[in-house]
Amino acid sequence: MAGAVLVVSALVTTASLGVTGVAAATALAESQRLAGVADAAALAGGDAMLGWVSEQPCDAATRVARANGAPLTACSIEGATVVVTVSGAALGLPLQRSARAGAPRT
Repeated sequence: MAGAVLVVSALVTTASLGVTGVAAATALAESQRLAGVADAAALAGGDAMLGWVSEQPCDAATRVARANGAPLTACSIEGATVVVTVSGAALGLPLQRSARAGAPRT
C-alpha cells in the first residue's frame, strides 16, 4: 500500500511539472510571436517613412500588426526612427513587445 501512495505522488508531481512546462513554453512562444509582429510593424512604418509605401508610418505599422493578429498599442516617430509597441496575452497574462526601425543609435 505504501508503494502505491509513492507511485501516485510521483505521477502527480510529474504531471504538475509537465503542465507548468507547457504553460511556460506557451508564454515564451507567444512572446516571441509578438516580438516578430513588432519587428514587422516597425519595418512597415519605416518603409512608409521612406516613401516606399503611400501610407503614414503609424498607419502602415497598424495595418501590419493587425494582419499578424496583434493590436498596435503605441507608435511614435522619433526623428528618422519609428518605435512601435504591440500587445497580446498568454494564459491570461498580458504581454507587450516593442521594436524600432530607423537610423542606428549613436
